[in-house]
Parts: sequence; structure tokens; C-alpha cells
Amino acid sequence: MAYDQSHRYADLSLKEDELIAAGKHVLCAYKVKPKEGYGFLATAAHIAAESSTGTNVEVCTTDDFTKGVDALVYAIDEGCFDDGSGLIKIAYPLELFDRNLMDGHMMLSQFTSLIIGNNQGMGDIIGLRLLDFYVPPKALTLFDGPATTISDLWRVLGRPHVDGGFIVGTIVKPKLGLRPQPFADAAYQFWLGGDFIKNDEPQGNQVFCPMREVIPLVADAMRRAQDETGEAKLFSANITADDPAEIVARAEFILETFGENANHVAFLVDGFVAGPAGIATARRNFPHQFLHYHRAGHGAITSEVNPRGYPAYVHCKLARLMGASGIHTGTMGYGKMEGAKDDRVIAYMIERDSADGPYFHQEWHGLKPTTPIISGGMNALRAPGFFENLGHANVIMTAGGGCYGHVDGPAEGAKSLRQAYECWKAGADPVEFAKDHKAFARAFESFPHDADLLYPGWREKLGVAAA
Repeated sequence: MAYDQSHRYADLSLKEDELIAAGKHVLCAYKVKPKEGYGFLATAAHIAAESSTGTNVEVCTTDDFTKGVDALVYAIDEGCFDDGSGLIKIAYPLELFDRNLMDGHMMLSQFTSLIIGNNQGMGDIIGLRLLDFYVPPKALTLFDGPATTISDLWRVLGRPHVDGGFIVGTIVKPKLGLRPQPFADAAYQFWLGGDFIKNDEPQGNQVFCPMREVIPLVADAMRRAQDETGEAKLFSANITADDPAEIVARAEFILETFGENANHVAFLVDGFVAGPAGIATARRNFPHQFLHYHRAGHGAITSEVNPRGYPAYVHCKLARLMGASGIHTGTMGYGKMEGAKDDRVIAYMIERDSADGPYFHQEWHGLKPTTPIISGGMNALRAPGFFENLGHANVIMTAGGGCYGHVDGPAEGAKSLRQAYECWKAGADPVEFAKDHKAFARAFESFPHDADLLYPGWREKLGVAAA
């Protein structure tokens, strides 16, 4: 049996609305399952202690001030989940959170090491997942937040700065294995129909496709595509690295190479594997570039099969605090990745100034929004349903197979996505709309399995013979 610290680290008389009104605490909601033989309240108090001022025994160095910054369990709902887990809520005093020496700002590294830190490895728990958290206004002013937003991309594309609409994007496929010239050619072919290309998470400086060779070719492909189409194009370049100096070196080389089109460049950082330091390095050194947070690897923590960690919702909310201009939010059940329709709460939380989470309402008080980036098995046939579920299309969608798998090539694949957006915006029946929109119609033939599933009878209506 663990040492019971509930007399110190729990106060169930505290009221959540009063804590929020006072604005002196970060509030966290956890799903908790103690091991057999451990009391729920004692385990909850142990979590609060471990993630704030406590240890597993009484220590002589504790004084009254220390006790004044204890994290406190203030709400418990034991056994409220189907698997027997319960819900606890903990209030963390703002004084617990680290500040930068340089500017007094708060940082995500220590923020998460406190609320999702050693408490994950405690011996008296089977499961501990952070389901939601609330940040008070005073703390919001101390986080970087995004420096640029989708409005900056709309500006480059010559669109309205508010509700500028759908940005059609892709990932050059295959994700690895192309040499510099084939990679640049694939980018050019897409840009003849689409807006935005991103490096995939492992694309960087491979020996068969060195950055110093491929980036000049991609910059040239952008110039040629812009000349041919008369439209601006965007490229999100992967600058992820272990060393901040390497991140800066890659970014500076890319901007110099793109030259007059430097403002058409976003910087992609694999934020889960590179961590807050990788995001902050890009955010602070290049505040004029759109900061594209790729979340490769997050499923190791966020997957619902994991009894510990946190869900994708928490991951994305943290990304807004640390300064991501855009983050991959999944496909909400419409693509190949884990997710469901109600994952739209993730998009709403990061893009709106006022949003409801699963346990806390969050006012962002003007902190710039983070754009949902939709990626993972998407194509034109899946897009109308996605937009209908989300309720808008102010997103970036990066469809790799959905463009390069189109029977008429990536430019037509991009056009099919744009036509899918127009179909949804018009409230039209997709099969009827396809009759007058060739690229969209050909998407039915490109992805017949999806077409059969989503639009039964499409072959007869479009006059397409069965394969």
C-alpha cells in the first residue's frame, strides 16, 4: 500500500468555477485506474504529489511556502468509465511552472514534464491519461503561441485574409526513394493543379536525395509552375534535426535558395520526436514562416489502446501553446488514420478563440489560431463528407495517394480535390456534380473501392463499366 497523502494533496471542497475565476491554476482532468489494492483517493493524491511538491515520504525540508504550491485533487468520479477507471481533476498553482531566463515566458518542456511526467511511471497505477487541461489567461500571455497563421498563406495565394478557403495540398509520393530530379518533377506536376506540397516526415537530407541538390530543383519547379499557371504555390520544407544549429542551417539554406519566393515556404518540424525545443527553435528564429507541426510518432502516446499518455486532442492543444501555425489533426474517421467524426472538437479547440473541450471550456484571449492539417488516406471522394462533418473548409489537406493515385496524374488529382470542395460548398450531390466536373468524375474511377462504399450505383449514373 502506498503512503496515503490525501490529507495534504486533496481538497474536494474546492469549486472548479471558483478556481477558474481566480485564474491562479492550471487545471487537468485525468482518467485513472489504480492497481488492485490501492485506494482511489490515495492514488489520486499520489499523482498530485508526484507531479508537484511531494515525494513518497515526509521530508524535513518542507516548509509552509512549499505546502502553499501543492497540486490539489479537487474532484473525483470513481469508476465512471466502462473499464472501471475513474476521473480525477487536479489544480496546479501557476508558481510551479518554469519560466525562461531570457524573457520570462513559460515553456512546454517543463509544463508537460510536470503534468505528464513522472506520474506516468508510478507503481500504483495501471492507467493514467491526461484527457483535457485548462490554461488561465495569465498563463496564456506567457506562452509563445503561433507567430503566423493560415491567413498568411491565404495572403500569399492572393485570397481573402478571412475565410480564404481550402488549401489543396499533397505529399510527394513515394515518401522515400526518389532522387532529386524525379522529386522536383513530381512537385512540378502537382503544382500545375494544386497549392501546397509538404515534405513527408522522413524526407530530409538522404544520401540519394541531398538537400543541397533537391531544394534548388524544387525552387525552380515552383517558379516554372507559377509562371505556367499564373498562381502562387507553397512548399513546406522539413527542417527537423536534433541540433538547433542544424535546424537553423537547413532553414537558412532553404530561404536563400527560394529567394524571391521565400515567403512561399513553410517550415515543417516533426514536433513529437523533436519536441518543444525543435518547435521553439523554428518559431523563434523564423517568425515570418508558417510553422508546420508534423506529429509523426504521436500514436505511441495518443492511441486510445494506450492506458497512459494523452489523446490527440491534448497533443494538438499543447501544440497551439508552443507556437504551431498548423498541426496534423487526423482525418476524423474519413481517411486511413485512427479517429472519429467527433474529433472535430480538436480542430475547433485549436482554431477558435473560444471552444469547448471534453472537460474544460477554453478561452484563448486572442492567442493566434493553429490550422488543422488533414492528412492520411484522403481523396476527392472522401472530402465532401469530411467538410460536411467539420462545417467548414478553412484547412490544409495533404492528399498524397489522393493526388498521385489519380488516373490522370497529380495535377488532375489536385483539381479533383478542389472540385470536391466546390461540390460541398454548393451543397450538390457528388455523383451528379461529377457529371460536369471531369477531374472529380475521374476520381471515382481512380478510387473505385471508396466510390462503391460511399456512392453505391455511381457506375450506372456516370456510365462507367465495371472493372
